[in-house]
Amino acid sequence: RELSSLQALQERVKSFYSRWASWTGRDIIDPDMPPRRIWDLYANRVLPSWVTPERPWGISHAWVDEKHRKDVWTPINGNEWPVPMPNDADLDLIRIEMLNLGVEYAWLDVLCLRQEGGKNEYLHVEEWAIDVPTIGSVYDRDRAVVCYFCGLGRPLIFEEGYFESDRCWFNRAWTLQEVPYTRNGGTQTVVCGETGDEGRKEEEIRTRFDEQLTSLRHMRHDSSVLAVLSEMQKRVSAKPLDKVAGVAYVIGVQWLPVYNMAQSEEGAWRYLVEAMYRDTRADLFFYYPEPGNRTKRWRPSWKQVMTQTLPSSDEAKAIGDIDIYMLPFSEIVLHCGPRIRLGEVCGLADQSHDEDPRRGELVVKDRTGAPQRIKVVANHQYQIPEGLYALIGNNDADVFMKYWVLGHQRKYNRFEKLSVIRIADEDERRKLQELEVAERHSKVILL
Repeated sequence: RELSSLQALQERVKSFYSRWASWTGRDIIDPDMPPRRIWDLYANRVLPSWVTPERPWGISHAWVDEKHRKDVWTPINGNEWPVPMPNDADLDLIRIEMLNLGVEYAWLDVLCLRQEGGKNEYLHVEEWAIDVPTIGSVYDRDRAVVCYFCGLGRPLIFEEGYFESDRCWFNRAWTLQEVPYTRNGGTQTVVCGETGDEGRKEEEIRTRFDEQLTSLRHMRHDSSVLAVLSEMQKRVSAKPLDKVAGVAYVIGVQWLPVYNMAQSEEGAWRYLVEAMYRDTRADLFFYYPEPGNRTKRWRPSWKQVMTQTLPSSDEAKAIGDIDIYMLPFSEIVLHCGPRIRLGEVCGLADQSHDEDPRRGELVVKDRTGAPQRIKVVANHQYQIPEGLYALIGNNDADVFMKYWVLGHQRKYNRFEKLSVIRIADEDERRKLQELEVAERHSKVILL
């Protein structure tokens, strides 16, 4: 649908203002802002997205190895930058395939996202700061997603070792946010490059392909931060920073951190945690079994979440909230919920040989000073020495006081995490609540 001259001017001003207003210098306020450019397949030109109110179809593809790529200069993008293409692929043939699918507007990274080596290279860093973090929104709509699983414009031929290759679509960091998905289940996958040569596609390979794609859709639907991070562990990227940027849109955030090429992974992870929703942060606090090994103890470092086996989120809904308040030169991380000032944890000092959940006890004193024992479970192998600890519990009503973080109380109402336990048995949780040894709405600063 074409716009009138007045509408086009209005959309151009709106698009410019939206990008300007959405960028604070460190954050992108609107994670769902439209892409900067789209590929108009009828005109065969890359145009600013404000020319049409329609959202483009996303084209996802596996990047082939650099030695199998060529740089193509094309009038489609106004010869603004060289377009990286597989040696045996052709943009004209890709366009024909898209038109045959009924696509009018598409988004293809090599055409619509500024690549290195163009005549306006100085714009590269500036544009990527906003355009890279918001790529995920292109694939998070009701439009179908077009996928080239064996390379852009290349036939769908699963060669031996495809799933183990670093170039496999399922193994690339950036494609995690390109998994076809919408929250109402409307997105479909259009598999391109199919040749009909079933002899080249073994049935068992195709079955594995379908299973992996289905598994990824389930992961996107659940949006569990731990599941997303576990999936990213398996993937590879050209730059380590790309893994952090690649999970941001998928886990769901209040705002998106900009893509800063000079930033470290830990620095980018810190900004991402700040941008997370309160309940997402709580998952890191209550489920991850160890203290952070960098500047923060309450949540894991990026190195930890990329190198260690992560627990699963047992609950389908949020179990708590953690707020972060930004100060000029620091931040305050605050949790409000149940707190036991002092309790003894027993029976969890040794690791389980069969890696089954370890069972122990939490001993608290009732109003008369008599010890009361509560059965607890540790679904991990991190050692918890027997001793006295302060404990912080989750505050969701459905699983109230089921999940606990134990640690040490420090000066000025600050809490240092050591590990996590849970009271799996509902009767045991009810017993603890009836003892009234836990403060129900206690505010604690997390270190």
